[in-house]
Amino acid sequence: MNNTDNNNWNRREFLLGMGATTAGMALSSCAISGDRSAIGLTEEALAIKPVVRSQDLEKPDITVGYVPVNDCAPFAIAWKKGFFHKYGLNVKLNREASWATSRDGLIFGRLDASPVVSGAVTNARIGAEGARHAPLCAAMTIHHHGNAMTMNKAMWDFGLRPWYEYNGDLEAFGKQFRAYFDSQPPERKVWAVVLSSAIYEYFVRYVSAAAGVDPLKEFRVIIVPPPQMVTNVRIGAMQAYMVAEPWNTRAISGNEGVGFTFAQGKEIWQGHPDRLLGVMESFIVQYPKTYRSLVKAMIEACQYCSKAENRQEVAELITDRSFTGAKPKKKGAAIALFTSPGILGNYNYGGFDGKDRTIKAADTTIFYDIPDNIPKQPGEHATFLWRSRSLWLMTQAARWGQIKEFPKNANKLAEQGWRTDLYREIAAEMGIDCPKDDYKVEPPSVFIDKKGFDPSDPVGYLNSFEIRANAPNRFYLG
Repeated sequence: MNNTDNNNWNRREFLLGMGATTAGMALSSCAISGDRSAIGLTEEALAIKPVVRSQDLEKPDITVGYVPVNDCAPFAIAWKKGFFHKYGLNVKLNREASWATSRDGLIFGRLDASPVVSGAVTNARIGAEGARHAPLCAAMTIHHHGNAMTMNKAMWDFGLRPWYEYNGDLEAFGKQFRAYFDSQPPERKVWAVVLSSAIYEYFVRYVSAAAGVDPLKEFRVIIVPPPQMVTNVRIGAMQAYMVAEPWNTRAISGNEGVGFTFAQGKEIWQGHPDRLLGVMESFIVQYPKTYRSLVKAMIEACQYCSKAENRQEVAELITDRSFTGAKPKKKGAAIALFTSPGILGNYNYGGFDGKDRTIKAADTTIFYDIPDNIPKQPGEHATFLWRSRSLWLMTQAARWGQIKEFPKNANKLAEQGWRTDLYREIAAEMGIDCPKDDYKVEPPSVFIDKKGFDPSDPVGYLNSFEIRANAPNRFYLG
């Protein structure tokens, strides 16, 4: 077969793959309708006595989005257990096709509130490439961790292994990582993430650069909705991806068998925020009582999800068709086969050598209580959000050329988007203590490359990276 035949064959494979992907997305979109929305009140919810009357709220009937990944758990719990009802809210939970529709549903007014990928609020404020410029806000974090990077079987066969097996040796991993990409044609150098200009894209680029491999030169990053990740790896549309659970667990040998977990996000930045509860600034201004009720309901739901005795129930609840729909087809398989590793913390990295790579950890997904192995401040819990982390996200937007320069009004933008002030007020009404500061130093120990982040010098931090867009140009305050 000559080169022309090869090129035509590769093109046919690509078009067939894209056709399958498009069909899958179309089917998914058709299914995301009223019959997948959680509407009304369960018997459990009705049994809860409201502490806020619906008639005292400016807008008691609201539509809240969610995406079919594990972190829909607090939304499912708030609806089923009656936390929304307790605070006077009548909520319609609307299943979203992707993180882009979850974000854009807020911006265009289709949704009143919705979880957004960490980075979406910040990058809407700064107008990063791929992000719509909009006054998005968040006053709380939905959860930390609960995500991972999956690599396909070809990467395993080449010799790549889960990050923890490298024992922190970035150089050894980097050599293998570069060698893999050097051996591949351009169409097989593709990573997928769930949203551009957000923390998952930054993590993919960050770990690559930390290992000495320039992600701007070595591979492409594409956007794929979470439920389509496994299928797209199977058909060869990409070789690796980063997504929230259960879509990494779905890929491992014994489940779908198309890949293995390279690293959990917590191995790149331990303690990182994953999802925020997003709203438009106008919603907070026009419906302040409603917003406070929503945040209180979600805090209580996160507290419920955090308790060890509730996690099995939570893992099973979110397998429902209205939430992740991630029920195994195998007879006799546990109901929460796919969702429980991320929720219970018995996480299996997979692999194709028959070795058990299940690791039990309390910090696999953090909804409220922060485990003792993670550095934390007095009064800190997972639903509290640090404005300093918004600055970190801005450094990454600048590092990868999504904004031209680090904003000179970065602190103001963080203050407008990450409403720590509102969270403190709401938490105080619930008798919850919070850290006194808005900014904190992230110690070197929590990052994969042992490079700490001091929010008092974000530009210095940015300039310390050798691999970045437009290197060796220096970044300055805009």
